[in-house]
Amino acid sequence: MVGPSRPQFVIFGSSIVQFSYSQNGWGAMLADIYSRKADILLRGYSGWNSSRALQVIDKVFPKDAPIQPSLVIVYFGGNDSTHPHPTGFGPHVPLPEYSENMRKIAKHLKSLSENIRIIFLNAPPINEKQMCKFNDEFDEVRTNESLRLYAQACLEVAKEMNIKAIDLWTVMQQKENWKDVCFTDGVHLSAEGSKIVLGEIMKVIKGAEWKPSLHWKSMPTEFSEDSPYDPVNFQGKPVNISDSVFHRDMEVTE
Repeated sequence: MVGPSRPQFVIFGSSIVQFSYSQNGWGAMLADIYSRKADILLRGYSGWNSSRALQVIDKVFPKDAPIQPSLVIVYFGGNDSTHPHPTGFGPHVPLPEYSENMRKIAKHLKSLSENIRIIFLNAPPINEKQMCKFNDEFDEVRTNESLRLYAQACLEVAKEMNIKAIDLWTVMQQKENWKDVCFTDGVHLSAEGSKIVLGEIMKVIKGAEWKPSLHWKSMPTEFSEDSPYDPVNFQGKPVNISDSVFHRDMEVTE
């Protein structure tokens, strides 16, 4: 472990999480926003459903860990919603079982610390036509109608468990031409799709009445003291650039 110790934000989920550091993804952008403020830990597992996540929840989030996360962002549901395969194999999870799995995930996370904060992301829609062009390897059926049911179930569990949730199913479809701009293959997110996810996460964090606040502007910046080694401006004075944001899309990160 390296120091100094920072708050930990964990993003836990399937490929929407695992791939969130590519294609200008939302995970990478979140890590950039919280650089020098919190450590963003990626625990993404492509192809996984909520049942498989539940099998390892104790290993990913051990109760005896010396440091527990300050925030956990959870995404499962897209793979669960695939139609049952006649072989009995595959990622499909019946809807009631999915709801119970998400409930158990929430309960485990809540048991880690009274100060832990949790955000559920529900399943975004897909571009079914685009997906069919790319999906020449896996024998599976995904439909928006099935996704809608699982997305709604996720929100219902979050409400029941009194945790924050983001309705990606609805928000994504509010984007003009969403089917054409939000995906790389009809399922996984493009940079434009990731901007939507990141923007919604930042809205929740900013609006939450959490104490302490986990909004990036409210958190201390590591080693932010003035230094004679800071860059010098044209007036001959050092300039502290610890909190520089010139490289970011502030409309999204606010």
